[in-house]
Amino acid sequence: MNTQQTSLPIQASVTSASRLVQIGLAAFLGLFVLGTAGFSHIEAIHNASHDVRHSLAFPCH
Repeated sequence: MNTQQTSLPIQASVTSASRLVQIGLAAFLGLFVLGTAGFSHIEAIHNASHDVRHSLAFPCH
């Protein structure tokens, strides 16, 4: 008796609409994180991202 299972490869199709949704969500997340860190009044968050913001010419003062 053969108990081996064969698995078929699953191919995921990426449509242009799903790619646009992924890009939009990534952009929103990036802007949200940048805005949260950039305008935060918590000193630890400000200091953790200070050099990165200045290297990207993002005003934080």
